[in-house]
Amino acid sequence: MRTTNDWFGQFAASASGWLGSKWAFAGAGLVIVLWAAMGPVFHFSDTWQLVINTGTTIVTFLMVFLIQNTQNRDARAINLKLNELIRAIDKARDQMIDIENLSDLELDELQAKYEKIKAECEARPRKASSGELADVND
Repeated sequence: MRTTNDWFGQFAASASGWLGSKWAFAGAGLVIVLWAAMGPVFHFSDTWQLVINTGTTIVTFLMVFLIQNTQNRDARAINLKLNELIRAIDKARDQMIDIENLSDLELDELQAKYEKIKAECEARPRKASSGELADVND
C-alpha cells in the first residue's frame, strides 16, 4: 500500500494493476468483438474503421506512460534492494552501489572486467579436469 501524496504514482500503480489483469484483456477482446460485429451495420465504412483506430491509438499512447512509470518505479526499487544487499554483505564491493548512474562507457568497461573474470573462472575447471584426465590415463 502506498502512503505517498504522489497522485500520479498512486493512479499509475492502480491502473497498471487493473490493466494488466485477465479482466482487462477480456474487456479489450470484448470491445474488438463488438466493434467487428458492428461492421455490417455500418457497412464496414471508413468511420467504422476510424473508431477502432482512434480508440486503440489513444489507449496505446496513454498506456506507454503508465507502463513507463511502473517500470521506473520497479527498477528503482530493485536497485535500492540490490544496494542494500551489497552494503550488508562484507565481501561485496561497495563500488557496485549505484552503478546504474554510470555512463555507458563506464558500464561497458565494468562488463568487460566481469566477462574476463567469468572466462577465468570457466577456464579453471577445464584445467583441473584436463589435469585429472592426464593422471588417470598415465
